Formats: sequence, C-alpha cells, structure tokens
Amino acid sequence: MYLCSMLLFNVTVIIEEASAADWLQWMKQTHIPQLMDKECFVSYRLLKIVNSPNEGLSYSIQFIAEDTTRHQTFLDLHEQLFIAEMYNRYPNKLVTFTTLMEFVG
Repeated sequence: MYLCSMLLFNVTVIIEEASAADWLQWMKQTHIPQLMDKECFVSYRLLKIVNSPNEGLSYSIQFIAEDTTRHQTFLDLHEQLFIAEMYNRYPNKLVTFTTLMEFVG
C-alpha cells in the first residue's frame, strides 16, 4: 500500500534591501495568512537565509502539505495569483524560485 508523503514546498525570495522590511511585514500580516486560508498547507515557516551569496536579502518560506493532492490544488488554483500579487506589489525588486521536497523520515 502506498502512503502519500508529506511535502515541503519551499519558496525562496531574494529581495532588494530597501524593500525588505516592508515585504517582510506584508508577508507576515497579509500574504502568508491569505495563503494559509486556502487550506492547502497545514503549517509554514518563514526564515531568513543568512549565508546567501546573492545581493539583497534572501528568505525561505516553507509550506507543509499533507499530501500531493493538496499541493496540486495550490498549484492549480492559487499559485499564479499569489506569485503575481507579490511581483505586482514589488516590481523589479525581487526574484523567486520554488523547490518541492518530500519528507523521507
């Protein structure tokens, strides 16, 4: 029998230093709570990357999905809107990339 593994969906954000404080406040107060309201993820962590070789400041937002179905629901219904909202609010001030990981033990 195959059991669906929990997934960690990581969004790495590299943002210019001048916009970082506003972005961080917006993420904590608005963007992440709105995303969590979609019930695709059961928890999240927001971390600052301290040894990033990039210019600006780098952050990792890690969302935990209970299974592939919930993660796929996020991708199909919500991902483009949430990414567009961030890029529209901070045009030419950040870049993002995502990584999907599966818990193995």
